[in-house]
Amino acid sequence: MPRRLYSCTPSRLNTWLDCPRRYRMAYLDRPMPPKGPPWAHNSLGSSVHNALAAWWRLPEHQRTPEAAGTLLARGWLTEGFRDEEQSAYWRERAREMTERYTATLDPADEPLGVERTVATRTDRIAVSGRIDRLDARGAELVVVDYKTGRHVLTSDDARGSLALAVYAVAAARVLRRPCRRVELHHLPSGEVAVWEHTDESLQRHIRRAEQIAAEAAAADEAYRARVPEPRRGEALPVDHAPHDELFPPRPGTLCSWCDFARHCPEGREAAPRKEPWAAVDAAARGD
Repeated sequence: MPRRLYSCTPSRLNTWLDCPRRYRMAYLDRPMPPKGPPWAHNSLGSSVHNALAAWWRLPEHQRTPEAAGTLLARGWLTEGFRDEEQSAYWRERAREMTERYTATLDPADEPLGVERTVATRTDRIAVSGRIDRLDARGAELVVVDYKTGRHVLTSDDARGSLALAVYAVAAARVLRRPCRRVELHHLPSGEVAVWEHTDESLQRHIRRAEQIAAEAAAADEAYRARVPEPRRGEALPVDHAPHDELFPPRPGTLCSWCDFARHCPEGREAAPRKEPWAAVDAAARGD
């Protein structure tokens, strides 16, 4: 029998690496355990990403920095902020960074893709993901990823990103053009972190993705052997305790930001969950 491919995204693979228990809750438990309240920094990031995607879909003559700011304000997401005042403050900051960033772009330099889904497969995995922007520069493709967090990124971040490497491999195979350059565009600072992969470095990332997938797939199979498949329209509650040896928690400082913290005593003990607006509050203070 041919081996069944493990279907995944870079996010799913990284979740397994970060914490198998969180992986189980996010991808296997049905019904999924209730998440905590939404995060303000996710609302900010999604608002900026949505505005930039919409900006590229405008007719070329309408692609002005002011138009980008208008799109940001019109589509602003308010979930997770402490109150209306904090939301309004960050809406204006996000508007400024979006206008400043689009002022550096050439409206006529049409991307090959915006929020484009790409996919590829190997003998072991079928992996897919969505690229913020895919540029054509000469004969080659460039993967562009927008970042809105407070920490300025470096070329090491671009080099080590499993997601960016997977996107580069998938884009090259889908469009049949070389794709080795990956970029992290940090909107708050205007900095761009760049890495130029080789064929060998891209294949190292793919082999790493396959290794992670093999571990996760084995745990998935063991989980399904213990939990019966629900009938159509039925949701079976899951007894979490018997799965701890397959999906152990990895408590640490990241537990403060876990959506499933309320279901994980070890995580709560390691780092109590932050308030939903904690990240934007720290950024406003310059922490």
